[in-house]
Amino acid sequence: MASDLPRGAVRSANIWEHPATYELENRAVDQDGRIEAAMSDVAGWSGRDVLDLGCGTGFHLPRFAATAARVYGVEPHPALLRLAARRVGSLTGVTLLAGTAQAVPLPDASVDVVHARWAYFFGPGCEPGLRELARVVRRGGTAFVIDNDATRSTFGRWFRRGYPLVDPVAVERFWAAHGWTRVPLEVDWRFADRADLEAVVRIELAPDIADAVLAEHCGTTVDYAVNLWWKRF
Repeated sequence: MASDLPRGAVRSANIWEHPATYELENRAVDQDGRIEAAMSDVAGWSGRDVLDLGCGTGFHLPRFAATAARVYGVEPHPALLRLAARRVGSLTGVTLLAGTAQAVPLPDASVDVVHARWAYFFGPGCEPGLRELARVVRRGGTAFVIDNDATRSTFGRWFRRGYPLVDPVAVERFWAAHGWTRVPLEVDWRFADRADLEAVVRIELAPDIADAVLAEHCGTTVDYAVNLWWKRF
């Protein structure tokens, strides 16, 4: 229900409406762990306090919890928070909170590492969330934002067709102007079968665009470019 959402919550058409299919996507993307490795090269989280902002069903929380001192998962959608609670129920040191990127329900200077993956921070317009990062991250801490690089890769071409109003060059200019550093990465989607690939494409793109790109693409793997943006505070 919309009334259950925190004020300012930004609707997600994929995971909010299709959490089971989005789980397939989470499992398919970056099976080689290149994003996590690149994050570790910049700043590790062992023994530190971590915030997963827009944690969804908590897919990434167990990985952080394995070595972090404490992990906070913040998510605006109540149904996703309930799924996250099931996922982390046996873990210690994990706290789930209802909230948004614009209003993080944590005190000032309370975390060392922030992870936001395909969640809210899409460039121009996300300045309120950037101000919250500056508030909650301790001095010397690091925030990471992972998002699509629509200037390259097969999925990048699909994204440009599906979201023509998103200017990927303007997005990169935005992050650079705010003092963030870009690490370009090449990952992929790898699905167990074609049906899973098609299901995921259909929650990411409008029906006509999904039909078109699926008709052009063979197999169960899709090359996928992402940007890892990071900033030290």
